[in-house]
Amino acid sequence: MPSPTASARPGLAHRIAVLALNGVAPLEVGIPFQVFDRRDLPYDVTLCGRDAGSIATDSGWTVNATHALDAVIAADTVIVPAFRDFLAEPPDDVAAALREANRRGARIASICTAAFALASAGLLDGRRATTHWRRTDELARRYPNVAVDPAALYIDDGDIITSAGVASGIDLCLYLLRRDHGAAIANAVARDLVASPHREGGQAQFIARPSVATARTGLGETLEWALTSLDKPLAVADLAAHASRSARSFARIFTDEMGTSPIKWLNAARVDQARELLETTDLTVDDIAVRCGLGTPANFRRHFRRATGTTPSSYRRMFAGT
Repeated sequence: MPSPTASARPGLAHRIAVLALNGVAPLEVGIPFQVFDRRDLPYDVTLCGRDAGSIATDSGWTVNATHALDAVIAADTVIVPAFRDFLAEPPDDVAAALREANRRGARIASICTAAFALASAGLLDGRRATTHWRRTDELARRYPNVAVDPAALYIDDGDIITSAGVASGIDLCLYLLRRDHGAAIANAVARDLVASPHREGGQAQFIARPSVATARTGLGETLEWALTSLDKPLAVADLAAHASRSARSFARIFTDEMGTSPIKWLNAARVDQARELLETTDLTVDDIAVRCGLGTPANFRRHFRRATGTTPSSYRRMFAGT
């Protein structure tokens, strides 16, 4: 697992530059500010453009960039939202600024089709990456040196993180917050935004398919029930029974709506609860394994390491008290 506040300067706020290019998508440019720009978080979030001043959005109105590309180069994290002309090569000074920021140690993240700008700058060569599912074939065709994953919500390749369509920008930013400061803070921000606390990067994108409204399927109530019952040995049959459906029907609807299987979702929810307990309580690893329904301490450690890349005790040392 990456260290907390990766690339941050000790004792100073972590500088996040949101790079808005001409025709930027308004919702996506706002997401990083909603997640990171909070008085109780140690981030300094700025809106940047090629130059300081007004930038046209793809909705016909403008946003005001307070900083230019020099702030992008100096940032600890650079987030590039989608913009209208993503198939065109980005201006040379933009590509150069992204490369220089990365060379200096910044992590670079893209939302949706802004992955094309990163690829054009050469930052995705030899890396796994994703973008909106409608554009993954085009990304792979234009940039054959990029290992494009058409299904993932977001992909963390260390200092480069790419994400899929609009809503996955929220998942991306919450993931970065979790990576910096742990599950408890990220979950608190997610609750404030009324957003899903944590969707795994490998969870499937919501590719066009027949869907059933959650309210009609009762899935929402069942998910809430499951999250309060993680200490119990839940199986697909238990979830299906709560939703008053057959196990087969429930599994199909769940996968259609959530983009992952019920078991994978349960395991991710259990690990997420374990993270929060490790950060906010003094419970032993054995007690947390029981509370999260992950069985024996050995089984808990196996699941936890697979999901986080570290051990429960190392995670606690890293994030306890953040």
